[in-house]
Amino acid sequence: MSDNDDVPWRDWSHITKLDPDKPINKRALDTIVSSGTDAIMVSGTQNITRENTSMLISLLRHYGIPKILEPVTPEAVVYEGIDYVFVPLVLNAMDSRWIVGKHVEWIKSGAIVWDKVIPEAYIVLNPDSAVAKLTKAQTDLSADDVVAYALYAEKYLHLPIVYVEYSGTYGDPELVRELSKRCKASIFYGGGIDTKEKAKEMKQYADVIVVGNVVYKSMDKFLETVQF
Repeated sequence: MSDNDDVPWRDWSHITKLDPDKPINKRALDTIVSSGTDAIMVSGTQNITRENTSMLISLLRHYGIPKILEPVTPEAVVYEGIDYVFVPLVLNAMDSRWIVGKHVEWIKSGAIVWDKVIPEAYIVLNPDSAVAKLTKAQTDLSADDVVAYALYAEKYLHLPIVYVEYSGTYGDPELVRELSKRCKASIFYGGGIDTKEKAKEMKQYADVIVVGNVVYKSMDKFLETVQF
């Protein structure tokens, strides 16, 4: 974790997630950056390489917006042109590599720039998502289970972010509301936000909403998620 706790990301409300495995053009990037979104997150699960990650980051280099890398593996970490590296610990993964194993490999490599690293507790809740399958996440969790994971992240691990990830489907606002009541960590929500109504609903409870897939389907719908 970075020593710098008073960082700009604590004041954000909307992040746009872009996938290195999906093509995007300059016109779309211009629209995203001028939309009012607070930051761009470079993140994906499938077919992510250092090469396609670097390519996407290079397309973003001339924009003044904050840029986050959320790497799926240490091999795909790129620092140049990136302000933060948000590192997920998938707490409900049944494959421990995604809780500690990959992170230890990265530390042993000596390649970490610690000042850029922000750890985040991931709770993956869509069983059909690529990230759930990759990490073998136990997704059939009750609200009490999810709150317990979040409090474990906050109280035991002292992680600054709890990220509720539904990845491709819209999740349960009441669950996010309960987390917001019980946790002092920043609550990030991602998954299925593709309308103004969904963005507004989730933003009532989450500190930050993360919007991604709709960018590749409808720019007009994406803009609704920012300007509500």
